[in-house]
Amino acid sequence: MQNKIDRFLKLMNDRGGSDLHLSVGRPPLLRLHGDIEPVRYGTLSDVDFAEMVKPVVNDDALWARFMDGGDLDLAYEVPGMARFRVNLFKQFRGMGAVFRLIPTRLMTLEQLGMPKSVERFCYLRQGLLLVTGPTGSGKSTTLSAILNRINEEQTLHIITIEDPIEFVHPNKKSIVSQREIGTHATQFSEALKAAVREDPDIILVGELRDLETIRTAINAAESGLTVFATLHTNSAAKAVDRILNVFPEEEQESVRGAMAECLRGVLAQQLVKKKGGGRIAALEVLFATSSLGTLIREGKTSQIQSSIAMGKNLGMITMDDSLFNLVSEDLVEPQGAYEKAIDKGSFRDRLASINLQVDA
Repeated sequence: MQNKIDRFLKLMNDRGGSDLHLSVGRPPLLRLHGDIEPVRYGTLSDVDFAEMVKPVVNDDALWARFMDGGDLDLAYEVPGMARFRVNLFKQFRGMGAVFRLIPTRLMTLEQLGMPKSVERFCYLRQGLLLVTGPTGSGKSTTLSAILNRINEEQTLHIITIEDPIEFVHPNKKSIVSQREIGTHATQFSEALKAAVREDPDIILVGELRDLETIRTAINAAESGLTVFATLHTNSAAKAVDRILNVFPEEEQESVRGAMAECLRGVLAQQLVKKKGGGRIAALEVLFATSSLGTLIREGKTSQIQSSIAMGKNLGMITMDDSLFNLVSEDLVEPQGAYEKAIDKGSFRDRLASINLQVDA
């Protein structure tokens, strides 16, 4: 192992974990299939933490930025094993870090068990496509599978803007230019403005995290580019609301109009504990229709769930239908699905109709 931290990362990888947590004052912790478990190791001191983590940063200026600013994002690779997304932060008891495993191998949509309708995201053009979900729900993995399919089948220029770069895409039929915030650009909004001038067909924005980035992404989508982006929401309707609510009230009417025109689809996902171990994705799929555009334009986003339910023949599916199907197929526990449901009252009634009870 190259660095001291590598043996903990190997342990996580060998046990099928997703995250390694380091926190001064506690032993290292692993997230295994959604649960956090301690590693048999002593309590970490400030010195222990620095010994483990500073070699990962491997840059005195970046380490100084972390020490001054209190947080830092970067990527780290253990050759022959995997890449990791790393977040360093300061908290009440001292320094902390989370290492998230990024599978080296690009997964296909089929390997991820995505429904056939998700393949349409590979062929939708000229507009905004959102992949949403809570932190750690697999958004980046799903997006990488979509981009990989495009890369294998279509001759395009794809630009990704990430913080940090997670999945590395080799050039196949497409040219893939991957830019990392902090290494190749200072911030998302500036990198996105530059990308528009770099003859792209598709731009992937790792996260719509601020007003200026969202504004630039919408403008790019309106101009005829295909823009993929992620948000931290658990449903399509909440994704639309999140974008609209970022803007000042006096701009929201014009933004509703822009979103009504340029939004092409939303894929929302959550991970649910699977019976027998592991986790499985529950998915909400929304595609743009004229009625969706009307709902957004008129500020009736609360009715988007109904629009999805009525679009089953177009391959749409609500989050609650997806969760209910997982229960019906005996893949997840009713309680676990209920906890992720959007309309909990209705979902509880549906479970009761097949003689399943949950704790409210």
